[in-house]
Amino acid sequence: MHIDTGSQPLMVHRPGAHRRRLFAVGTADRDTMPLPAEAKIGDIVFIRVTVRPFLEVASATRAWTNHVGIVIGERDGEPLVAESTFPLSRVTTMSRFLARSDRGACVIARLKQPLDAAQRRRLVDAAMRRIGVIYDTGFNLASRRQFCSRFVREVVHDATRIVLGDVETFDTLLRRNPGHPLRFWKIWYFGRIPWQRRTVTPASVFESRELRVVVDTRGSSIASSDANSSRLSRSYSARTAGSVNARSRSSL
Repeated sequence: MHIDTGSQPLMVHRPGAHRRRLFAVGTADRDTMPLPAEAKIGDIVFIRVTVRPFLEVASATRAWTNHVGIVIGERDGEPLVAESTFPLSRVTTMSRFLARSDRGACVIARLKQPLDAAQRRRLVDAAMRRIGVIYDTGFNLASRRQFCSRFVREVVHDATRIVLGDVETFDTLLRRNPGHPLRFWKIWYFGRIPWQRRTVTPASVFESRELRVVVDTRGSSIASSDANSSRLSRSYSARTAGSVNARSRSSL
């Protein structure tokens, strides 16, 4: 695949131009408008997929976002986003990526440390090496498969040695949200939640201090922000440790 690594205006769907189908590729809508930023290799695009497994991820982490991809260039004037998704990791257009988000909304974050030419090349190479990898529905950091936040985290690290997001066990993650219902996850993991499994979440990647928000389209109008922009979900970093509901845990 030929990828032009030049910069082009990002495009976003207007509210209402979204799809609710899980893993659907989607098609670009004609009713699009430019975002107030230019695409740069390494820009990290956070969206909210409105399907149950992804909504459960957002609920468990108390965050708006539940899926993430990374810009690796452009083709025919449109930015390209590399992502880990079902069934295989792939490269898709920005418009198709945003079409899967609730109301087409997104938050785009950028590394505070600008990438030089060599880092941009390494980032693209790192992403392309991971294309075609099976999606990991178990969100296991030790798996040979991939999931979205791990994909982005590893691509950035390979290119820059910058570490995004915190590695957590399921137990640690849910301690911060003891009121989160476990019924879905008990079904998802066939009755046995792997409490000591290590993972990394989209919310954790976003909360990295190495990132700054450059675009946030979740409001009624498109808004651009600078290095002092507010974080995606302040509640994520403000959460205090609690105890996992013992009654729920004992029923596993």
